[in-house]
Amino acid sequence: MKTIENNPNVLNGILVFEGTRVPVRNLFDYLLAGESIKDFLEDFPTVSFEQIRYILQSAEISLQKKVA
Repeated sequence: MKTIENNPNVLNGILVFEGTRVPVRNLFDYLLAGESIKDFLEDFPTVSFEQIRYILQSAEISLQKKVA
């Protein structure tokens, strides 16, 4: 399941949630600001919880690979 994309025709190729114009960076900005995933989903209803879960799991795997 592809949940993110970067298309030069969508926000100049910034990494976005697939099928939306919502940058993935927005999710991390929300979390760093102390906002919840629930808040993010309410503010960006075109993003699904499954997409967020995929992003967070991918980040965890990436970090594990860097530490190993």
